[in-house]
Amino acid sequence: MYKNILDPRYRVQVATYRDLESGVGSAAAMNKTDHNQTVTATDSGEDQANNDNVPALHDQTTSRAIVRKIDRRIMPILFCTYLFNFMDKTILSSASVFGLKTDNHLKGQDYSWVSSVFYFGYFFWTYPTTLLVARLPVAKYMTGNTLFWGAVVALTAACSSYGGLVTVRFLLGIAEATITPALMFITSTWYTRDEIPTRTGIWFAGNSVGGIVASLLAYGIGHIEDNVHPWRWMYIVLGISTFLWGLVVFFFLPDGISGAKFLTEEERTWAADRVVIAGTGKTEKTVWKWEQMRECLIDPKTWFIFILALLCQIPNGGTQNFANLVIKSFGFSSLESTLINIPYSLIAAGSIAGSGYLAGRFRQMNCILAALVVLPPVVGSALIVSRSSIPHGASLFGYFLLSTGSSALPLLLALVQTNFRGVTKKMTMTALVFIAYCAGNIAGPQLFRETEAPHYWTAFKAIMICYSLVVVLSTALRIYLQFVNKKREREEGIVGSAGAAGAVGGGKVVDPNAALQDGVEAANNVQLQPEDYEDVTDWNTFGFRYRF
Repeated sequence: MYKNILDPRYRVQVATYRDLESGVGSAAAMNKTDHNQTVTATDSGEDQANNDNVPALHDQTTSRAIVRKIDRRIMPILFCTYLFNFMDKTILSSASVFGLKTDNHLKGQDYSWVSSVFYFGYFFWTYPTTLLVARLPVAKYMTGNTLFWGAVVALTAACSSYGGLVTVRFLLGIAEATITPALMFITSTWYTRDEIPTRTGIWFAGNSVGGIVASLLAYGIGHIEDNVHPWRWMYIVLGISTFLWGLVVFFFLPDGISGAKFLTEEERTWAADRVVIAGTGKTEKTVWKWEQMRECLIDPKTWFIFILALLCQIPNGGTQNFANLVIKSFGFSSLESTLINIPYSLIAAGSIAGSGYLAGRFRQMNCILAALVVLPPVVGSALIVSRSSIPHGASLFGYFLLSTGSSALPLLLALVQTNFRGVTKKMTMTALVFIAYCAGNIAGPQLFRETEAPHYWTAFKAIMICYSLVVVLSTALRIYLQFVNKKREREEGIVGSAGAAGAVGGGKVVDPNAALQDGVEAANNVQLQPEDYEDVTDWNTFGFRYRF
């Protein structure tokens, strides 16, 4: 049996804290002590007798077992959902070399606009859906979107004109606009600040694994020779698969910790409390707060991350939709181009998972990693720009180097999840990131001009410039967040913590030197008070320090 750490009968066994006003801990059993002093509180009388047969709140083994239990249920669903999410919007690239352009009578920049219009739909629905994610039962809302998106993908097979393709691509953008904000929201409500980067990296890697599966699917279906062209079968198979996956989401993904039937009542209490202590605060849906939205819009780090997301997605928008056409220009066939995308996706998956792990393992590496993962694409795009004077093999190597650039976005998403506190502020920032995501992906395909095919000089020069600017701005963001942390230390008079959620336990600030990995020690050592569950922002949380 686990103790409920909100139950006043229980006392914190060991608490490292600073009282915000008087230096006195909130538990009655605590004695007045100097700042940062470790005190031991003991139960007395009947309470002590009742506790004699109750084990410690959570030992390390039990705590980690519960986290693994959460991982086993939540992470596979998030991973597979993102896998389908990527496959369904990027199968267009494979379809383009298997008859889609001919069957739909695409000319000039038509294909570029078919690529871009998906993100107009995404842009149109991004902010409304971000509001709904925070206010509706998230799993049920995501289920509805997944069923709709599967139906739209399957209907794409019926298209025979430019207008039809534009319509279904716009609707697909609306359908998929919910998925990434929903996964971010779910991750931030189940996991601590130390766990979020790694878990985000895991489900975002579904993006690249989806690329592998889509390539294998396209290669297999590409051998079909009948009246229904291969590109139509690609959409039929993926659409039906996505629709069926929506049913899995409905039956197995809980709407939140409080409704997680796979956990016991005690485990649900602990899961929620540890996110309050070592995560980013409140775990359940709340009302929309306009003052938090305003705070987000005037926060400088908001616009650093917005511009970084835009710069990362301009290259993505082009390479994602023109990948197979670019590979064919190196001298490969349509079938070969689908297989060559497999190592590209493998490198991307490894880069995403690896950078996510490092960002979770080392709290202050996000910005450094964001700069590092875009350096290979700078080199790769330079090689492709120089393709006329180098062998095709060198150009293909340059193309593979572009793959690590996809790791930058999940690192930025992790910065949003770990550095923005307050449900409305966090969801507003999420919406802004995906507005930048849409703008970049709309602009990217337009840089691939039909008149420059198959070399696309303008596009690859733009990719090189965008990623170079990401290096500069990532460094600037790191310097800015370091400056803000130092300023808060001077104003508050304490070091604070980049691992804990800030002031918790009725005025106690978790010791930044305590073992906070996985939030286990923090959850063991702090007794929460009702005020710790309030929906407040990072600006208004004493002791909150930014991760960079």
